[in-house]
Amino acid sequence: MLSLYRFSRSIGFRILKRNFSAPVAPFASHVTPDEGKPENDKKSETGLRETQQTRSLGNHHVAKNPIVAAAFASLLHENRSADKTRSGILNGIEEKIFKASTVNDLLAIPSEAKISRKQALKIVSILAEWSSIKKVKLSEFENDPRFIQLCSVLGRTNNRNNNPSNKLSLPASRATGSALHVDDLQTVLGVTANDEAAKLIAGLTMSQMIKVMTSLAQKKKRSTPLLRSLAFNISSSPSHINLKECGDLLYAMASLNFRDPVLAAKICTDVEGGLVENKDKPGSVGSILTSLSLLRYRDTATLDVLSDWIVSNSDVCKPTHVGTFLLSLATLNYEPNNMENIREKLINQLMESDFIKSVDWLNTVWSLGVLNCVSQQQLASVLNESFISGLEKERGGELTPAIKMKLLNLNAIACNIAKSDSAVSILDPNDPKLFVPIEYSKSKRVLVAGMLDALKSLVPSENHVRINQRTTMGFAVDAECVLDSKCLPLAVDREHADAKRIALLVHDYHDMCQGPHPSLNGVQILACRLLEKSGYTVLSIPYNEFNTSDKLLKRVEYLQKRFKSLVSQRA
Repeated sequence: MLSLYRFSRSIGFRILKRNFSAPVAPFASHVTPDEGKPENDKKSETGLRETQQTRSLGNHHVAKNPIVAAAFASLLHENRSADKTRSGILNGIEEKIFKASTVNDLLAIPSEAKISRKQALKIVSILAEWSSIKKVKLSEFENDPRFIQLCSVLGRTNNRNNNPSNKLSLPASRATGSALHVDDLQTVLGVTANDEAAKLIAGLTMSQMIKVMTSLAQKKKRSTPLLRSLAFNISSSPSHINLKECGDLLYAMASLNFRDPVLAAKICTDVEGGLVENKDKPGSVGSILTSLSLLRYRDTATLDVLSDWIVSNSDVCKPTHVGTFLLSLATLNYEPNNMENIREKLINQLMESDFIKSVDWLNTVWSLGVLNCVSQQQLASVLNESFISGLEKERGGELTPAIKMKLLNLNAIACNIAKSDSAVSILDPNDPKLFVPIEYSKSKRVLVAGMLDALKSLVPSENHVRINQRTTMGFAVDAECVLDSKCLPLAVDREHADAKRIALLVHDYHDMCQGPHPSLNGVQILACRLLEKSGYTVLSIPYNEFNTSDKLLKRVEYLQKRFKSLVSQRA
């Protein structure tokens, strides 16, 4: 019985195998094993599967079923032939690119075969590299129609070519073909945004590099490789930058939020030299000041030179230029060496009627408050209902948080003056329309949380500390505590003789001015000053001294050391 069973199984298996194999042969010649899969999956598995199928066919189907083996072998041969044809074309173009030894060899390649964007970029990159090492001159190919066509492959459209607003303005001495070249090159740099495009920068002149930077700012394209390459090449160039170009570069850096200390230092150096030749162009000076304040770049030597120019050329400066100048000084928290001359020649001449918009006058008065030179009349001009109504009308009925903060800052200054002069007008800080929402960035919230963790170790009782205490001056105090002469905490809700009420303010990167002379910006320094006039001892905790990644013990020791230093100081 057992042998009969085995015999029947063998016969059944052979019949099943024969019936399965017969219809597969004609079908397999038209269907690949990868049908139905995505194209990428097919390409990634082709090599491995071809090897496995060849071995399988060679070892089994050739002997047992030659029809199936022939069909699959023919299919694999067709696939390999197609792949070889495609790779041969690509490898042929790339081989010509790498073997090219002259400009003409490279520019002739697109006319011989259709090239991809990547291959076009490779050709342009090689030309730029040759130009940077003085192998060829830029003039040999910059006006060549074939080179312009290459740049077109990299992203130019007909609409863009026909739009005058998108074309770069060049000196009148430059030919039209050169202007097209620069515009095309800008397109290459703006579209590719990779290391290959960054290599092109080395072959540009100083004026071209500046145009590339300003073009990126206009298009809001923040390509880090390109910006770093531009910053490096501009900074290392011995060429001087004129005053207008300095303003354009600083504005581009501010627009793209790109901070490079080396490039900023070179610009400031060239600003000082360019001011000597400038006698009647306050617009360039104002642009530089505005961009420096946006970048929070604090170079006191440059600010002193700019201040001297403003005072010396006050007859050509409009009130708006003076307002921009004062706002920049206030934002960067700097009083120039010629502050007395600024008061006499500029500040004392300012009037509300000189400004078209109410917000510009508010910014000017707030700047004077930061710079410690605001008058009672100037405060009274903004701390009244009619002025606030004008602001609301300009802003569509609702004041921005920044405007509310400045009004409350000035109101707090007026309160301090009102202690000796009751004629100063004061707003109601609890008015709902002056409510300022306090919203911290994620990085600052992390810093505040790290500070509070350390503070709780020193002041464990809840009635000894207040957290996130909102003031009526337009800002909030991160933490508040009271310490006696032995640095021991006391109840914060009561007054204590011979004790110091300490306001802890955490300051992150955005609260600081950068550059060769870093400090708190104008908003933060005014908040500290107002707190001190309100009876607080301010403890500033900057981000570069207090690190949340440090262990809790180290952060506690930092606060304890700062507390002891404050308590030991005499009032």
